[in-house]
Amino acid sequence: MAIGLEGVLSLARVARVRPPAHFVFAQHIPTTGITFQGGTTSRATVLEAFDTIFNKRDYDAAERFWSPSYVQHSAHIAPGRAGLFNLIRSIPPTLKYEHEQILAEGELVMVHGRCSGFGATKNWIAADIVRVVDGVLVEHWDVIEDEASEAESKSGRPMFGDRFPG
Repeated sequence: MAIGLEGVLSLARVARVRPPAHFVFAQHIPTTGITFQGGTTSRATVLEAFDTIFNKRDYDAAERFWSPSYVQHSAHIAPGRAGLFNLIRSIPPTLKYEHEQILAEGELVMVHGRCSGFGATKNWIAADIVRVVDGVLVEHWDVIEDEASEAESKSGRPMFGDRFPG
């Protein structure tokens, strides 16, 4: 069963509703050769942008991915592109970003990811929603929570990947 971003967001709005047993998110979806509005490969653009800023910390290269008028909705990040870049500059160089699921529809891309090595006692698991226009990230929302250990997980399943943090 294929479901777009709007369908996923609709499911998320309905409390206590689980997708049917046959519903499976594809993991590590290939991003090459997939064209969206404006001829851009939105998923590939977002993944390359995130890798450039979070893992490579190449701020000059990252400028081409983020609009100068970038709108930030996160409670953890100061406004604009400068707010994001300054936050990353302030985090230890051990920061690592990994992605798992990624969905795209129209201008919106949603990435399920993990941030580790940033100085907190627990990794963060995030759902980042980014609006991409003409290959540039113009707007961002996120939902972030601490990664649960095996002992803390009521489902008995990891929040990210196929194993609990070690």
